[in-house]
Amino acid sequence: MPHILVFDSGIGGTSVLSHLKEKLPYAHYSYVMDNALLPYGLQSQETIKTRLVSLLAWLNRTQSTVDVIVIACNTASTYALDTARQYTDIPIVGVVPAIKPAAITSESKHIGLLATPATSKNTYTGNLISAFAQDCQVDIYHSTELVNIAEHYYWHQVWQLQRLRNELDRLNINTNIDRLVLGCTHFPIMRKPLEALLHDDLELVDSGSAIARRVDFLLKQSKINGIGDRRERRVASNQVDLTLWYATDITAIKNGANVQLIKL
Repeated sequence: MPHILVFDSGIGGTSVLSHLKEKLPYAHYSYVMDNALLPYGLQSQETIKTRLVSLLAWLNRTQSTVDVIVIACNTASTYALDTARQYTDIPIVGVVPAIKPAAITSESKHIGLLATPATSKNTYTGNLISAFAQDCQVDIYHSTELVNIAEHYYWHQVWQLQRLRNELDRLNINTNIDRLVLGCTHFPIMRKPLEALLHDDLELVDSGSAIARRVDFLLKQSKINGIGDRRERRVASNQVDLTLWYATDITAIKNGANVQLIKL
């Protein structure tokens, strides 16, 4: 059974985790959140590089066998993916804004990117736009308030709708765009309220399913996917979720959540 580690600054990576579990229900998962520095969208590139290297050092200390690492954070991936790969032989899959599919499928050729300031302003994202959206007008919006709203919903299961409306009013997303790239893994968590509050002909685009397909490919390539026969798949689909949860700050986590404190 493969072991997949998913890493994010908070619970945003759970939007990717859900796609992974749907695609690979037989895998064993660990979810690590560096919420002591939440949100990563306000951190410097050097800080994020240091935290990813520390994550790999923590893995070495725990002697945990991991088959694939998923950096389920657009900011961390665009800032530090290459650096992290220099410190491990474990395959690392990063999450980057889904500019390419949005540009390809856009009928109006007018798309938007909604991300944190660090992701929306960095060179990597600019290169994605230049490479894959040359024939599109791309409007860029950034928010860390949406990260906080998603975090609150995840732990309390209550939407702060007025707070969300206020942030969307501030963003003032152009009603002419027909694709909005969700360039932060926190944002797909609020897909339903976003769809309800934004204009009707707008399609929200994220990278979750593409990441799951990539991880599946890597596991098959390494011949450690453990897919097995139909019986094994059926057993996997019925088993209790054994995901292990870790965080660098447990003070903000809802009481009763089974999350282990770690230090990076």
